[in-house]
Amino acid sequence: MTRPGTGIPGLDATIDDLRIGDNVVWQVDSEADFVAVAEPFVARALADGRRVLYLSFGQRQPLLPDLTGVEVHTLDPFAGFERFAIAVHDLLAQVGRLGFYVIDPLSDLHRAWRSDLMVANFFQATCPFLFELDTIAYFPLLRNRHSYATVAAIRETTQVLLDLHRLDDALYVQPLKVWQRHSPTMFFPHLLSGGRALSLTSSAATTRLFSSLARRIDQPEVWQGVVDEAWTALDGAAPEQEAARATLLEVLVGARGRMAELSRVSLRLVDLLAIASRLIGTGRIGGKSLGMLVARAILESDDAAPLAARLEPHDSFFIGSDVFVTFLVSNGWWPLWTAHKRESSSGGGGGAAEHLHRLMPGGEFPRALREDFLQLLEHFGQAPIIVRSSSLLEDDYGNAFAGKYDSVFCVNQGSPAERLAAFENAVRTVYASAVAVPALQYRADRGLLELDEQMAILVQRVSGDLHDGLFLPLAAGVANSSSLYVWDAALPDAGMARLVTGLGTRAVDRTGGDYARIVSLADPASSPLESQDQVRWTQRRVDVLDLATDELRTVPVEQVREVVAPADWRLLARPDAAAAQRLRERGRSGATPEVIDFGGLLGAAGLADLLRQVLATLAQAYRHPVDIEFTVNLDPDGDAVLNLVQCRPLQTRGVGGSTGVPEVVPGRCLLAATGNFMGGNLRLPVDLVVLVRPGAYLNLGQPDRYAVARAIGVLNRRLVGTALLIGPGRWGTSMPALGVPTHFTDLNRFAGLIETTYAEGGFRPELSYGSHFFQELVESGVCYAAVFDDRPDVLFRPDLVLALPNECGALLPGDTLAASVIHVAATPGLMLHTDVTQQRLVLQWG
Repeated sequence: MTRPGTGIPGLDATIDDLRIGDNVVWQVDSEADFVAVAEPFVARALADGRRVLYLSFGQRQPLLPDLTGVEVHTLDPFAGFERFAIAVHDLLAQVGRLGFYVIDPLSDLHRAWRSDLMVANFFQATCPFLFELDTIAYFPLLRNRHSYATVAAIRETTQVLLDLHRLDDALYVQPLKVWQRHSPTMFFPHLLSGGRALSLTSSAATTRLFSSLARRIDQPEVWQGVVDEAWTALDGAAPEQEAARATLLEVLVGARGRMAELSRVSLRLVDLLAIASRLIGTGRIGGKSLGMLVARAILESDDAAPLAARLEPHDSFFIGSDVFVTFLVSNGWWPLWTAHKRESSSGGGGGAAEHLHRLMPGGEFPRALREDFLQLLEHFGQAPIIVRSSSLLEDDYGNAFAGKYDSVFCVNQGSPAERLAAFENAVRTVYASAVAVPALQYRADRGLLELDEQMAILVQRVSGDLHDGLFLPLAAGVANSSSLYVWDAALPDAGMARLVTGLGTRAVDRTGGDYARIVSLADPASSPLESQDQVRWTQRRVDVLDLATDELRTVPVEQVREVVAPADWRLLARPDAAAAQRLRERGRSGATPEVIDFGGLLGAAGLADLLRQVLATLAQAYRHPVDIEFTVNLDPDGDAVLNLVQCRPLQTRGVGGSTGVPEVVPGRCLLAATGNFMGGNLRLPVDLVVLVRPGAYLNLGQPDRYAVARAIGVLNRRLVGTALLIGPGRWGTSMPALGVPTHFTDLNRFAGLIETTYAEGGFRPELSYGSHFFQELVESGVCYAAVFDDRPDVLFRPDLVLALPNECGALLPGDTLAASVIHVAATPGLMLHTDVTQQRLVLQWG
């Protein structure tokens, strides 16, 4: 074929023709001016036998008046950036090499995305692929519709950028960029006339031309224009305000889903403008941010006015989901992102995701974003902050993503440059968690892989105060408005909380060798532990932010007691007189043992009552049980005040009708217990029991204990039928000394998990209601039971399983270590019975 051209011979001579792979951007004052140069291009391409395509964004009739011989393809940008960009990519791939394209004005994308940033991202993501396919594409760029930043990004990416002006009905073109071509007169303005391009080289002629042209105006980001209009509407009539509110909701929240519906009820125009004033970039704020904001709006409404005074204010910032796309595109990783989406939807391997996960911690942010980050840090000064994931799907009804994405504390010490570097690393870490294995597996298990899942970020000031260099809140925790899983059937369902002193990490994680305080809000003084056990299973370590070392640290609880005001500490802890008496009887001296039970904070400081009211108010508004994360401090009067940092719908499994629990037959009963289980009313046939022999496990070194955990994961993937998993101590811990160090993805196909005590090894279950592990159990419908076989109301007969043939060797051939520790038994006739009302569990044959 002949060398391609513009269809204007004089222009071809000026720019040395078009080259295969050129993206040609025309800056124009009007669509009509673009048509004047696009028609000759199309005519020339058709005459040369090229395949010509018109890509429409569906918001106007095609610009070309004559489409004879031209294929028209319409794509919908309102489907969202990711789906639209992938649809364009798929179309280009289907057409293949040597397609010639005319494309709708890029400014048409503003209406769908309300973001000029995303227009730049689309161009930067698409044009390299057009180049790879040896195409030529014509793009109209309407002057004064885009910001300097967007035009700069387009100039950087495209091969050819031409400035077109109309003056006195004459067209003038000035090449601004022509990749790998140059001539002495190429970049002078040229008059287009009768197929010729007449170069204007004299200073007088060029001065007359440019002095007559309108000055280029830098347009603000399209999103900023939307916000400015909303501020204007705030002083306008009600219909104008409602229209502005609807637009902000659509951009910041999205149009579909139950959380979007709740936002339309709860968030006022002034609330949305407050969000916009602290938004970095553009796009949606994500589920975690939305849940926190909606919950606060509910609690600060007129109907809940008394509660508003008991809430700490917030000054959170939000990094919009479009910034995540910008990060990918600007680092050249958009093809990897789309490749991982295709791999996920086809059920293939995760090569692209693994590669992306390795690359993202080393990515760079564009200069403009780094300046925005610096201004954010200037707002917070040296106050500690936390950078939290807030993905599009996170914390929605049915999809909590509990613990699947990362959050990173920034102690925020050092020079401005050091603090900026730490903050950028935190953002990169959160972004990389979007393609980490736990998140991808969670999405796969719930059929979410094909949905858009960009990562927005919530930046919050850490709640608390400085105590001799250690920054921490007085208490923190999680709370549920409703729970079917209580240890005392007599207690009404008023919700429950899981409390720790210090940062809330120890309340949501089940990985540390420590214990949180489980609180029934119906009776805060009650406990699932016997009184003699409470001092043994109390909190012993505290997570704090150490300003001197600029790091998150775990310190002994005694160190915190020394720096917290004595009056405040008495609200958290009480002496254990019985434990002290036992020590004296044994002739041992020392400090009186303490129990961190938060008795004064729950009672005198009013925390229990406050949590009950907050949870009931939120559950009523959500029309669904809720799960909150919070910190607790004291106001000047000594009353507890709550900093609500997260709220999401609590995933619960329905109780179901009681099926009855049979009487225990000791010779056939594997397990019988009262309380300490969760999972609703069940009558479940059990085909297989997988039991970790505690004595054999205790004798293993740490590497072999991890090997046992990996073997459990393999068994989990090979399960056929209904299986229960029984083991010593905690499932899901990261510490082999506390149990088998499995991840939830190693356990998620078991119908039930049972944790048992084993005194010789110090193994003991932990009632981790409210933790991320708990959330995953509930979401996945996995029954859970804690077996305290040293209690009189518990019968546990593991010997009945061990007497059956061990099938572990057949399921894990060649793994002699696993077969020596793990006993896998077929259990025909075994039935699991549970009754929530009676709080009874029986697992027996017959």
